[in-house]
Amino acid sequence: MVLKPQDVFVVLKIVASGSERPPYAQLASELQMSVSEVHACVKRATACHLLHGPDSGSRPNLNAVEEFLLYGLQYVFPAERGELTRGIPTSYAAMPLRTMIAPGNEPIPVWPSGDGSERGISFSPLYKTAAVAAQRDPRFYELLAVTDALRGGRPRERKLAAQALSKRLRSA
Repeated sequence: MVLKPQDVFVVLKIVASGSERPPYAQLASELQMSVSEVHACVKRATACHLLHGPDSGSRPNLNAVEEFLLYGLQYVFPAERGELTRGIPTSYAAMPLRTMIAPGNEPIPVWPSGDGSERGISFSPLYKTAAVAAQRDPRFYELLAVTDALRGGRPRERKLAAQALSKRLRSA
């Protein structure tokens, strides 16, 4: 079984949801995915030990999630940057890193979206519906933004993102 970027997307949503995994239908609706896609993501994430098995309610294995995000994500699912576009801020341009890192003269990273309010360099999200799903759930948005900083940030951004991620996972 091969892990896919949408599997990490679903795992982060489950982490943001709290202690119990929401039903597949709810996850599918909130993430704008099909129920079968969400089920397949949970199955692959469980096989990769990012989620505990069905006997444990498919809860996140927080230690494994943190280790994978910190040390493996940037190599398995690297960020792709594109052209100048309108979109939703991510990485260091979104909370919580936005308050810790002053933007320079460069355009900020954004997920391309017609609903976006910022102009910046396109930054490939883990899954195509990230911009819409993140706008519905601030906690999930923060996890995605921190994850993006780990995927494509500079060393200082990655260090701050690692601290922010650890803090959010400890409170999950």
